[in-house]
Amino acid sequence: MIATYRLQLTKDFGFREALELVPYLRALGISHLYLSPSLEAQAGSTHGYDVIDPTRISEERGGEEAFRALCSAGLKVILDIVPNHMAASADNPWWADEEQRAKVFDVDPVSGRWRRFFDIDELAGVRVEDEQVFELTHRKILELVREGLVEGLRIDHPDGLVDPTGYLERLRAHGARHVWVEKIFEVGEQRRDWLIDGTVGYEFLNEAQALFMERAAEAELTELYAEFTGELRSFPDVAFEAKLEQARTFEPEIERLRALIDLPELPQTLASFPVYRTYVEPWNDRVYEADRAAIEAAQLSDHLRRVLLLEERGHDEFVTRFQQTTGPVMAKGVEDTAFYRYNRLLALNEVGGEPGRFGIGVEELHERNIDRAARMPRSLLATSTHDTKRSGDVRARIGALTRIPAEWRETVLRWRELNAELKQDGAPDPNEEYFLYQTLVGAWPIEEERVAAYMEKALREEKRYTSWIAQDARWEEGVRRFVAALYEHEPFVADLERFVARIRELARPSILGQLLLKLTSPGVPDIYWGDELESLSLVDPDNRRPVDWGRRREALAGLEAGASPDAETEKLFVIREALALRARRPHAFEGAYRPWETDPRVFAFMRGEDEVFVAAANDELAGYEPPPGPWRDVLAGADFPTLRLLELEG
Repeated sequence: MIATYRLQLTKDFGFREALELVPYLRALGISHLYLSPSLEAQAGSTHGYDVIDPTRISEERGGEEAFRALCSAGLKVILDIVPNHMAASADNPWWADEEQRAKVFDVDPVSGRWRRFFDIDELAGVRVEDEQVFELTHRKILELVREGLVEGLRIDHPDGLVDPTGYLERLRAHGARHVWVEKIFEVGEQRRDWLIDGTVGYEFLNEAQALFMERAAEAELTELYAEFTGELRSFPDVAFEAKLEQARTFEPEIERLRALIDLPELPQTLASFPVYRTYVEPWNDRVYEADRAAIEAAQLSDHLRRVLLLEERGHDEFVTRFQQTTGPVMAKGVEDTAFYRYNRLLALNEVGGEPGRFGIGVEELHERNIDRAARMPRSLLATSTHDTKRSGDVRARIGALTRIPAEWRETVLRWRELNAELKQDGAPDPNEEYFLYQTLVGAWPIEEERVAAYMEKALREEKRYTSWIAQDARWEEGVRRFVAALYEHEPFVADLERFVARIRELARPSILGQLLLKLTSPGVPDIYWGDELESLSLVDPDNRRPVDWGRRREALAGLEAGASPDAETEKLFVIREALALRARRPHAFEGAYRPWETDPRVFAFMRGEDEVFVAAANDELAGYEPPPGPWRDVLAGADFPTLRLLELEG
């Protein structure tokens, strides 16, 4: 594999439109199309995760004939599939039929409720652990795999399944040889020995971002955050509070657990879990050591600890359902609440990230790469995905604030004073205001309508003054008016643009460095939906906006004709040249990874039989000595003072 390219399919951009992109993507160097869910989903679905019939290809996206044409057009296909849930809708024939509903869906026979996907009532859990249900729901997918039209599968939310390990083994037994899982690991969490090629890249995304953070700025930025907002707590404290709040919203799941074992402290217990879930297997009487450690670290009664560790038997269903519940509590409490409350530095508030971890060192990232090369050399490497809170370019800009903490402090305090009179009735509060300023620095220039829509979502996710369930129109309108007033406030806009021009240059080493590491580290680089040019996107649906493919084709044609890369096309240039190198030297990128240490400020390594050399840094590499050898500069013709990509000549 050389690289994947994620396409976001909708009724307006379906299989036929994707087919038209194939020549461009092949010229870019892509080997695999990575398609968003393509089975029959709810009418008008913008994402495809609300499947109503997994036995049919989506008609809205073009139908099976067009899908097969796309799969046969010269790029191999990885398909995103959703085994955990389907739409609980009258349009779903299996849900509409009571007999089929009881067979296919995880419905409580007493209360008549579904296991849900997170807290979404419209998405019902599927009993995919049942062999007949597995075959029914995977019939079409496995047909496409066996025919060679689909080479690999991306598994959405495997943590929701009863038995992720068994599910992945079953996929392999039915012919699915290449599988990636959407799995979020907490910092330090042990990887699982599953039958997979790897994960979808959240861990790499956060590690690469952290490498370019200036850790020395942590104390100063923490002090500034406290001064601006009054927030003195650490992220773990904020996260626990949010997890406990959200645990209490999972009342149907908690009541179902209590029907099995009456435990009054369940919300507190669920909120205390340090990882998304454990994988204890009651049917095999198996407790992995990593799970034992997680259970021992949680706040559990001795009785519950013994139940979860299978020391007290007879509670198999409780153990299984408990493990299916901790993940949603973690996701809703941390990603969808705490990440909008703890705003010390938004670049760290990313899926799979740790806002309390302020950067990592060179040695730590080398260790992660060595481990990935040994255990999962085909893991996807991402910097942006359809699920990221901010695109890689936005995060890099915000992360660059760590390079000038004193200047940022002076600037943001000046903005607070400059804009104080624009507030009405206290909206936004200081924490939301600080969130907004970082957002503008990361995404400017950005249309007012996009910022207003984003802030509405952020406020509802934050759940302090308003939420999706209990909306406060007055507070939301107050923040919207503040955003509008900022855009009309010429002194602020002028100062913002001056500062963004400064931060753009400071972020450039991080943007290009993360990109180069993605293209050359152990794993398979994944390019997201238009990200080959500058991408200043926020959380979905903002990051799923239409892409100007004509501009990208034009830019690539210009580079192929010999044009030098400029500020707009430099990412495209790096991608094109690095992927061409991967195609020339496939064994180097499938082979060894060796750290090259000559300067602690530079992240450098060799690939293969010391035939490719890579280096990236936050500062210029002038005077930096690569290892001896007859090297060819792969990025020749471009001015990248903080990058090196060298290929052994001959």
